[in-house]
Amino acid sequence: MRRRNRRRGQAAAAENQERWLITYADLITLLMIFFVVMYAMSQVDLTKYESLSSTLSSTFSDSGGTGPLPDGSGILEGAHTKPGETGGLQTKVDGGSGDQNTDKRDGKQPAANQGVMIGQITQQDLAFRKQEQQLQDTMKKIQQYIDENKLQNSISVNDVPKGIEIRLSDRLLFSLGQSELTAQAEPTLAKLASLFGQLDSMISIEGHTDNLPFASGSRYKDNWELSAERALSVLRFFITEHNLKTEQFQIAGYGDTRPVATNDTVEGRQKNRRVEIIILRNVMRPTS
Repeated sequence: MRRRNRRRGQAAAAENQERWLITYADLITLLMIFFVVMYAMSQVDLTKYESLSSTLSSTFSDSGGTGPLPDGSGILEGAHTKPGETGGLQTKVDGGSGDQNTDKRDGKQPAANQGVMIGQITQQDLAFRKQEQQLQDTMKKIQQYIDENKLQNSISVNDVPKGIEIRLSDRLLFSLGQSELTAQAEPTLAKLASLFGQLDSMISIEGHTDNLPFASGSRYKDNWELSAERALSVLRFFITEHNLKTEQFQIAGYGDTRPVATNDTVEGRQKNRRVEIIILRNVMRPTS
């Protein structure tokens, strides 16, 4: 009986000595999961990161570098755009000065693997921001003028890829089939001239017609000539009556080649007879 109890005690002791393996296996499993999670978190979506960088740049820097962070500096002075890449820059946390490292042999900046600081903006960025602010302010003023004078049926203004497009119906500007400006056109064109004088952008004046042919004996040979003459009349008003700079403008006559509606109806032909004044975007959006 005593021998049997001794054997049971030895088996229990052996079992207790191996229980640490269970705890060890659990710990190894948890460590593996932890490192997998850490690895997954370290993989940065560069597209999203660049978008975040651009947003932070706009928030913490203004056009003159006088925002919350002076001189357009980043959130962390000397920080890099991509985590884990020093790119020749050292932050103060790293024990550096926050400035770009130079090659001690010749004093030149390293040519490769050089990071860009968060918040750093280029001259093209500043020019684009200034231009967009001007365009949006001008568009709001024109829309306000349209609303105040109830000209929605004669004038429209839209933001299009190449700039701010002001579309003027020929009923507001000309008599039917003519290119001389009417008296009712002058207040609207004078308002536009007062706005154009404050802009740095190029302005394109483009004439358009419907597709109806001219009767014999007309002073215009075709719709090409009429559309070009109408664009030229608007240009001359801006230059001669309001002394705007000639180098700020360009004109074009497209005849009936760029309709915005069908020429099969009276209403459609009316929409196609128009002059479009486009404030062009001189500076395109910077690409990252």
